[in-house]
Amino acid sequence: MTHNEKPSSPSSDGDDFETALAETERSLIALKERYAQVQQDTQRQAELKERLNEVKRELRQQRSPQLKAELKQIQSQLETIELNLESQLFSWGSLKEPFWQAVRFGGLGLVIGWVLKSCAS
Repeated sequence: MTHNEKPSSPSSDGDDFETALAETERSLIALKERYAQVQQDTQRQAELKERLNEVKRELRQQRSPQLKAELKQIQSQLETIELNLESQLFSWGSLKEPFWQAVRFGGLGLVIGWVLKSCAS
């Protein structure tokens, strides 16, 4: 340790740990909530698909405006659920860190490549 460096105090290390622990707990809670939502959406999707098949069978037997309206409503709900399931799996928050790491290491690779090329010339 040089004379310019400050030793880390035990309280700042404890604060950093508590902050990291609190962030981890928040992430875990968010993950649990997302998992519960995915489970609920998946169950609802299965129920709607089953009802969709029933309505289609009934529609073949009798042409009813109410059945056609219900069919459209079910299809709309299914599209919404599928969109929710897909969109929440890939959010900017989940891709932010890997994106910036790729930018950082890709840039570092370019710099190293330029240095090696200039040394080889």
